[in-house]
Amino acid sequence: MIRKVTLLAVLTATLLSPAAVALPGTASAQTTETAAGRQAPQLVIGALTPDVTREPTTEIKFSGTFVNTGTQTVTGLRRRLYYSSQPFQRRSDMEAYVGGLAPQPTSWRDELNLEPASLAPGAKASWEYTFTPFQLGMNRFGVYPLMIQVIDAFGQPVAAQRTFLIHMPTGTQVSRTKLAMVLPIVDQPRRAVDGVFLDDTLSASMAPGKRLGNLLKLAQSTTTAKNLTWVLDPSLVDDAQTLGKPYAVKVKDKVESRSGDTAAAAWLGDLRTALVNEPVVATPYADPDVAALAHGGVDGSAKTAVEAARLVGSRAFGRDLITTVNWPAGGRIDYDGLDLLATEGVKTVLLDEAALPPAIPPVTTPDASATLNTVNGPVTALLTDRVLSETLDTDVSVPGAAVLSRRRFIAETAMIAAEPVTARRTVVAVPQRRWSPDPAYVTDLVKTASSLPWLAPARLDSIKPAKGVATPRADLTYTEQDRRAELAKPYMKSVRRVGRRADLTSAITKAQDFDVFDLALLRLSSSVWRERGDAAAPYVTQVGTAVDDRIRQVSITGNEQSPLRTLAGTNGEVPISVRNSLTGPGSEVSVRLRVTSEQPKLLRIESYKDQRTILGGQSDTVRVPMTVLASGQTTVKVQLMTADGRRYGAPVEITVRTTGYTGIALVIVGAALLVLLAAVVLRVLRRRGSRRTAAAVPPRRASAPAGSES
Repeated sequence: MIRKVTLLAVLTATLLSPAAVALPGTASAQTTETAAGRQAPQLVIGALTPDVTREPTTEIKFSGTFVNTGTQTVTGLRRRLYYSSQPFQRRSDMEAYVGGLAPQPTSWRDELNLEPASLAPGAKASWEYTFTPFQLGMNRFGVYPLMIQVIDAFGQPVAAQRTFLIHMPTGTQVSRTKLAMVLPIVDQPRRAVDGVFLDDTLSASMAPGKRLGNLLKLAQSTTTAKNLTWVLDPSLVDDAQTLGKPYAVKVKDKVESRSGDTAAAAWLGDLRTALVNEPVVATPYADPDVAALAHGGVDGSAKTAVEAARLVGSRAFGRDLITTVNWPAGGRIDYDGLDLLATEGVKTVLLDEAALPPAIPPVTTPDASATLNTVNGPVTALLTDRVLSETLDTDVSVPGAAVLSRRRFIAETAMIAAEPVTARRTVVAVPQRRWSPDPAYVTDLVKTASSLPWLAPARLDSIKPAKGVATPRADLTYTEQDRRAELAKPYMKSVRRVGRRADLTSAITKAQDFDVFDLALLRLSSSVWRERGDAAAPYVTQVGTAVDDRIRQVSITGNEQSPLRTLAGTNGEVPISVRNSLTGPGSEVSVRLRVTSEQPKLLRIESYKDQRTILGGQSDTVRVPMTVLASGQTTVKVQLMTADGRRYGAPVEITVRTTGYTGIALVIVGAALLVLLAAVVLRVLRRRGSRRTAAAVPPRRASAPAGSES
């Protein structure tokens, strides 16, 4: 992010000279000489001590370097020290001064030649000043301007650097300002589905000197600080835990198995140790874009994200993390998103100061807290201080940036304390969400804040709306630009499509902590994908593929060889098999089977038990009773359903051939039976008639055989 102060600093350099360079209070800027196309000289403040002077005779040392970054040798350069004996009256005056929009101090002293007098390209000249508050006329508590300027032989400015002196005479009494520093440990999703990483970049980021490695080092070096609150994304913890065990990673079009990463396990273990006694706010899982959820029709994901954050955080750290505080993406939220957060138990939101501006531009720094009304009652808004936040997020690789930014932080907090307000106020500083800090610089700034006599440490969970210093605020501000910054509508539409299919798998799976693809969908909704839809596309594709694969694991089987079934008689049963190929935890499913006949006048489906519970890796056969109403052939459609009546997977068609006797066929068969019966009766009658005739004829005498007696 290009900060406003950087842009203002460039303007300062332009005002001073076409060839000038100015390093702002929190960063640096370089310009090029428009005439010769040469790079402008670089003026760097190397040291300014002490942080605050308490006595008129305290010695102040001010030193640095001037580098000829051009292509030609320069000679006859001189340096001047500019100052003012009058302190700033307002913080806005300080910002105008740093940005070059306010005149430079008019008092100056010690015009001296740069040594060496001749500087070849790339050569460096050192400079130093020593003076006291009394010599500069500083006699009361306040912030004073100080400027070093290099001029050429004609008295024209070549380069300048503006900074501050802080003087607080011994015995000065001020109301201490409560300062809360919020430091995020937020990454980006590294997995699409739970088991597979899309690359191996997470481990590299955890190495010493890399972003996550530096965040760990910062946490380890600030364990005694009392003004810090950490914001942690539980999905990062989840990824680190997964990486520490055997895991899988996608390499081109293949998925490769890897052994556990011991460095990732060590990083997470060290982080637990460093934060064991620190207040830790858990973002909703994967740090989703809550505003996009509220506006994109997937607001139900917010509840899942908060619950997942609570569960994952407590398992990883062995204690409950804070989920009642939320930091919306960009520090902006509208009432739709705010109501959504409030219904999920959020009591405090951390917002950018421009999200809830004062009703009237204030002369003094307003208290950070304000109250917002939601559908679930009042919510406390904590407004971050822009300038203090920028000092935390300084790029210290720029020469002199660390010194100037640190001095700016001290001056800004001193100016707040010097304002004519007696009641104690609170200010909040928070860097960018996915910052890359320099551990040494931030650690020093945290310790400096603890030592300043006008500051009191505070943590977010201790901040309450201040009494007597409440600043009237305008309404919650959420502009069209803020809406455009949300996850893009086409992208959210693709997430919703995947989500609807994923809901089907959840509907048939037995209850568990989270539905199968809940966490994957939250990763797709992460705020990191703002304006990065192309980077998120592979994640959406992989989740969609995984959802479809899981849907296909529960299917109707046995229809592959032949879809034809023959049903003889007037009724019968057709067996239909359902296969559950899922394995592992959460593989048991409960489905309904809906069978419909396309020709109900030919074939009627009778009642049957349609709800089936099937263990993983097993099949179940449903015998569906059917009644034949006419001979012929028809199609029966079989569809798996969820318990709430949604179609699960593609339907399967079965052809049923019926051969039962009905209608005319029964008449024909009946007539045939009658004819057969008549023939049988006639035959019986004929047999009986034959017997009667035979009984009426007298029997003939039998002749005696030859030789017998008469």
